[in-house]
Amino acid sequence: MDSLILFYVGIIIIIGLLFGKLAKALKLPNVTGYLLGGLIFGPVIGMFGWKIVPIETIEKMDIVKQVALGFIAFTIGTEFKISYFKRVGAQPIIIATFESLFAIFAVLFVLLIIPLIFPVEINPRFAIVLSAIAAATAPAATLMVIKQYRAKGEVTENLMSVVALDDATAIIFFGLMVAIANAFVKSDINIGFAIAKPFIEIFGSLLIGFIAGYLISLLLRWYTGRSNRISVIVAFVFIVTSMSVIIKNWFGSIEISTLLACMMMGAVFTNRAPTDDYQVIMELVDRFTPPIFILFFTLSGFELNLKVLTQVGLIGVIYIVFRVVGKVAGSYLGAVISK
Repeated sequence: MDSLILFYVGIIIIIGLLFGKLAKALKLPNVTGYLLGGLIFGPVIGMFGWKIVPIETIEKMDIVKQVALGFIAFTIGTEFKISYFKRVGAQPIIIATFESLFAIFAVLFVLLIIPLIFPVEINPRFAIVLSAIAAATAPAATLMVIKQYRAKGEVTENLMSVVALDDATAIIFFGLMVAIANAFVKSDINIGFAIAKPFIEIFGSLLIGFIAGYLISLLLRWYTGRSNRISVIVAFVFIVTSMSVIIKNWFGSIEISTLLACMMMGAVFTNRAPTDDYQVIMELVDRFTPPIFILFFTLSGFELNLKVLTQVGLIGVIYIVFRVVGKVAGSYLGAVISK
């Protein structure tokens, strides 16, 4: 089976390419086509007993998703120039904080209210943890759409910043909410460590990213050839994306966000690299990453479980609706306050 992985990788990329072209013809983002292609050739035809790609093979491609997210985070980080933050101030931070908080509180509120209205039992601990998950958003699709349409301007700049900062706020709020949930059932829990843990993880992620970005900037002064430069970037993306596993093996309960680490790596790189070098290197990255991104999103479509849609029930629908309401309301209020 392992010898056929490359064959299936090629098949998945071709499916993504074909459906990406179809999406473009329909005036939709390419990423929509990638997801749709994976959905159709994965779970949809799987309902009829057909399997284009075995599930076992898809599970072995998890490393592809990690690498893709690493490059996505690195690219987002390269938008974080100090000059930009001097210009906009704390606006992205305020928006990211408010949209995360409002999503959490909206979901938590409705999950605690449901048992009072409908004959449904919801464990408060379950409601707290589920609401904490509502804070998280995925930056991958956002970046792909922005890059495809070459979007520029104030809204795009703010969007990229908020998407990046959202990962940090999600880690903080998730850690705090889980600590609160655990306090319901564990009397011996170390509340101090539970509260400090997300901040430790964020600091560790940023530190790793800073060191990696600094080393990249030093090596790029030594290596001036294009092939060597893209090799340096790829090597450090691989190293940083694997740090979460290494840190977990070393420290057990402490985990590192590879997204934050790669974003910081990109931010340090873009602020230390000369403008000409930055443009050349990002052009190389943009040429190297498309197959990885196509594979990532098409794989995501393959992994969708349609059966879950029939099982989420009332709680699932309410969660989705109020999460969106919380995100929109929080973003709007944060933008108004920071304007």
